Amino acid sequence: MWFKNLQLYRFTRPFELTAEQLETQLEAFTFTPCGNQDMSRFGWTAPFGKLGKALTHSADGQILICARKEEKIIPPTVIKEALAEKIDEIELEQGRALKKKEKEALKEELLHTLLPRAFSRTSNTVIWINPADGLLMVDASSVKKADDVLALLRKSIGTLPAVPIALKNPPELTMTEWLNEGNLPAAFTLEEEAELRSAMEHGGIARFKQQDLITDEVKNHLANDKRVTKLALSWGESISFVLGDDLTIKRLKFSEELRERNDDITSEDPVARLDADFALVTGELAQFIPDLFTALGGEE
Repeated sequence: MWFKNLQLYRFTRPFELTAEQLETQLEAFTFTPCGNQDMSRFGWTAPFGKLGKALTHSADGQILICARKEEKIIPPTVIKEALAEKIDEIELEQGRALKKKEKEALKEELLHTLLPRAFSRTSNTVIWINPADGLLMVDASSVKKADDVLALLRKSIGTLPAVPIALKNPPELTMTEWLNEGNLPAAFTLEEEAELRSAMEHGGIARFKQQDLITDEVKNHLANDKRVTKLALSWGESISFVLGDDLTIKRLKFSEELRERNDDITSEDPVARLDADFALVTGELAQFIPDLFTALGGEE
């Protein structure tokens, strides 16, 4: 249960469903694989995969759920070539040009023919609900993917009073100030990666990797109207991450020392290890996230 990305949301009123109540509501939207004529399927699956059947997992008041999506993959070029061939065949046979609606109908027929033979792509997206702190986190690299899974959750439970975290100060201004002054809040340390974008429309982008960021070169970019849009940071000795100007946390990594903390749990019980890891990582992140909000100037 080691999260890789975090999209952060604040509940606008308390989340009062217990894990058991949530389980009952999710059951009506359990994931089922695509049928022959399905382009995609989306539903809830066990967060521990084959090691469990329950759709929710809870530890120390924290709740974990997981959405699974299956999509059929038909390359557009395959459809385009097959459609062109079919149109040519019919037009030659009938001695006339097909109308737009006829071509669209042919395309639909082709899709139905190709779907049973199409490859499938599946992906899982986990949601971590922290009722005590009024937070909901989605392990997704994009806002669109997070929105999709939250829409499924809203549909499953009827309502979802959660909104993206809003800060008093724009993150890019705070990160730019950190880089300009080289003075970060306690517990946070600069790593060696950043992205700077011009505040001007159609302005330039400067990216730095494996480089000291407290240099004249970086400051010159900042002096020329560039702002920090991505910044690699570490928190304490346990977490490193890349923070975006939209408050998205990406490439979240946990130290080996933290990962090894549950090594004494016997490998004969993998569920117990997963449960312990979930409790460990959420406990650490429950301290990190408020620290990050404070460092960025606090919530609105």
